[in-house]
Amino acid sequence: MAKLWGGRFSKDTNALVDAFNASIEYDQRLYHEDIRGSIAHTHMLAKTGIISESDAEKIVKGLTSILDDIEKGTFEFKTELEDIHMNVEAALTERIGDAGARLHTARSRNDQVALDMHMYMKRVVTEVMDLVIRFEEALLMVADKNQDTLMPGYTHLQRAQPITFCHHLLAYFNMFLRDFRRLEGVWKGADIMPLGAGAVAGTTLPIDRFQVAEELNFDAVYGNSMDAVSDRDYLLEFLSAASILMMHLSRLSEEICLWSSTEFGFIDLDDAFATGSSMMPQKKNPDISELVRGKTGRTYGHLMALLTTLKGLPLAYNKDLQEDKEGFFDAVDTVKFSLTVFRDMLLTMTVNKDRMAEAVHKDYSNATDLADYLVKKGLPFRKAHKVVGEAVAYGIKHRKYLVELTLDEYKQFSPLFEKDLLEALRPENCVAARTSYGGPAPKENAKQLTLGRSLVDGQKKTLHELVTKR
Repeated sequence: MAKLWGGRFSKDTNALVDAFNASIEYDQRLYHEDIRGSIAHTHMLAKTGIISESDAEKIVKGLTSILDDIEKGTFEFKTELEDIHMNVEAALTERIGDAGARLHTARSRNDQVALDMHMYMKRVVTEVMDLVIRFEEALLMVADKNQDTLMPGYTHLQRAQPITFCHHLLAYFNMFLRDFRRLEGVWKGADIMPLGAGAVAGTTLPIDRFQVAEELNFDAVYGNSMDAVSDRDYLLEFLSAASILMMHLSRLSEEICLWSSTEFGFIDLDDAFATGSSMMPQKKNPDISELVRGKTGRTYGHLMALLTTLKGLPLAYNKDLQEDKEGFFDAVDTVKFSLTVFRDMLLTMTVNKDRMAEAVHKDYSNATDLADYLVKKGLPFRKAHKVVGEAVAYGIKHRKYLVELTLDEYKQFSPLFEKDLLEALRPENCVAARTSYGGPAPKENAKQLTLGRSLVDGQKKTLHELVTKR
């Protein structure tokens, strides 16, 4: 088959070169953006008088029929035509003749693919943002049900202070709020229209780039043709945001793995979201969490791959830039699938409240509260810290927790201890007393839940505005 760019060549391209050069296997997912962009380009060419109105009508009609065939699954993509752009253009010319050959006037595949990718990004980033909102809502739902569920808080994976499961989940909720903000920034980075930049230096024809931008709902137009065809910052921004988002999911995945283990026993995963062993009949494995943890590294890899691809490229377009798509597409699919399946796993898991409470009653995580008790009695914190450290050492030696020591035993370490200390040491009272803003007290968590729902409502409004513009 003759190449659309083959005029200056005297030999057919080697079959291996065709296969190596082709991107149609993966960039065919850009078909909707490619055709929509071509229709807008056609309208502009006709309005500026570069092509006739009759040719424009034929082109738009032909492109619409190709779109219908692709969506019906009856369109044949051909590897020898390399990419989505040439597959569509070749089919168009075959269907409507010379009018189809006029479509590519005043543009290059360089600015055409840039347009497709910007439009595709604007679409998929809103889809990811929607999934982030759904995930946040799931976190809020589970947190709301566990406002009074006591559990140990950890540092260094050692029990530190008593908290609530609600408070723990709200920490992740806040992480995903920031993920949403970053994705909103990705949208803004993609909302710049590159078409009309040509291959490198624009065109001598009287095009109107701003008309195309208006039809395609872009707020801005690239002010430099070389930047327009070589910019991949918006892809890096997405891959960076996706990597941070997956890191947050991975941290929660690790905790799910720990919490569902026999050693912790804090949660039970629903059977529909766990797997077994082909050898050991008793096993129930947290495979979803483990896979998300593993796919996080995969997403990081796509970010590093594109950064490495771009780092030595001279301006403007280079074929290396074709390597921007597969990793990006895979990252999009990975993030979307991970958010979807993880959300359902969270909503169906069982929280073992009694096991969590048992854990927090059998440790020394209320030691800081004991030190605070002495501070309130007038003892400097550093001295209080030493006194309580000695009391902890005594308890460990005699195999007693702090709540099990008698007042007489406490008096050995400080005369400031009174009868009320035992009430202050109860884990539920320790948590309830931590009413500083952002603390784990149930009444503070209730405020944060209310605030969280309000913030999610705001995100929904933002998302709606972006979806209407994409």
